Amino acid sequence: MKITLITGATGGLGKEFAKLYAADGNNLLLVATNEAKLAALKAELLERFPVEIDCFQADLSKEEEYKAVFAYAQEKGYFVNNLVNNAGFGDRTDFKEMNVEKQLDMISVNCSSLVYFTRVFLDDMLKNDEGHIINVGSIAGFVSGPYMSTYHATKAFVLSFGESVSYEIRKTKVKLLTLCPGTFESNFVTTAKYEYAFSQRKPMSAEKVAKIGYQASKKGKRVVVAGFGNKLTVFAPRFFPRSLVAFFSAKTAKKGD
Repeated sequence: MKITLITGATGGLGKEFAKLYAADGNNLLLVATNEAKLAALKAELLERFPVEIDCFQADLSKEEEYKAVFAYAQEKGYFVNNLVNNAGFGDRTDFKEMNVEKQLDMISVNCSSLVYFTRVFLDDMLKNDEGHIINVGSIAGFVSGPYMSTYHATKAFVLSFGESVSYEIRKTKVKLLTLCPGTFESNFVTTAKYEYAFSQRKPMSAEKVAKIGYQASKKGKRVVVAGFGNKLTVFAPRFFPRSLVAFFSAKTAKKGD
């Protein structure tokens, strides 16, 4: 059975992606950490869309758990023809004060699980010459990020990784998109302690960001920055020294820096 796998599915961007794929008749395999929220989302979607929905609870900061997702898909005989690596989190913390275990978990969720899923599900996509992968990056991946150093670094990794793999598979019908939004409405702000930066910008809706990513993926694009203002934000640093870019990045992340 063909199925669309979405990580971080129960809120924000993941939930909006689930709605879009279900509306187009795609069966879903939803992955998230909260089993109750997964059940609630499944019930909500089944009321609206005539598709099959499966759920798998997993903490993607743990290697054994993200590998268990793949094992489950194999056991069920699923062909994951759409993969949305949406799970991720940030942490607005001075490096000298950070909880190092939290930073390592961030790298696992934002990078390691993303690489793993991209690699293991790619085999069937290439075999069937069919598939779309969306890796959720961020405009943070284009610049350094004082006070959010690990997060910016993970998103730079996602961007570079995605551009590289999409080039390698360019002669196939399998497409990989790196979606790079700026601030949008989600639980990310509270989790990352990012309220100061959020207050300085007008966030996009998660629904709009998901639609931009979904449409870009269907068109086979490799990278898309969501929103005109964010495109300017990404383009402007090309004209300034990296030290100055870091200075302005720090000013948006921490009040009084």
